[in-house]
Amino acid sequence: MTNSQSTANSSGLSNEQVATNIEAIVALHASSVRSTPRHQRIIEAFTRNIGRPLFLYLMLGAVASWIVYNGAAPAHRWPQFDRPPFEWLQGAVSLSALIVTTMVLFTQNRQAALAEQRSHLDIQVNLLAEQKITKLIVLVEELRKDLPNVRNRRDPEAELMAQNTDPLSVVEELKRNLENAETLDENSSGAN
Repeated sequence: MTNSQSTANSSGLSNEQVATNIEAIVALHASSVRSTPRHQRIIEAFTRNIGRPLFLYLMLGAVASWIVYNGAAPAHRWPQFDRPPFEWLQGAVSLSALIVTTMVLFTQNRQAALAEQRSHLDIQVNLLAEQKITKLIVLVEELRKDLPNVRNRRDPEAELMAQNTDPLSVVEELKRNLENAETLDENSSGAN
């Protein structure tokens, strides 16, 4: 038995359930890749490459070579194409920085959109799980009441858990708590 099989079995999931979940994740990723325009994929490939140390070393090497060549050119009687203070180099570096920054922003915007989509999916799955758990609690409570050999008692915690959670009321409560925490922070920092 492999590690993934033993993990799947110990967690209560069958290999089929794990495979189905993995297929769904792969399908979601493939759909995202397919819906990405070709120019966006090219930009993202470029930004992946410029985010590596090798790109930094190449850029530093190119700038150093430019400066050394143009600094040494008059002494060796080579043609000098950019005299100090290296205005062409400054322009090239500025233009490169502008282009790279824009490309990174494109990539970040798409990644943010994907993260938001995954966040919505997480919320939907969590709400569905909460509804299923609530239903299970209701069923277990009904079963407990119907069993003759189990003493019937009132369980306030189970009664609370058997109620469906209203996501909007949770959001409102969260907002209130965050506002209260911010007010406490402002008051405590103002007192110091």
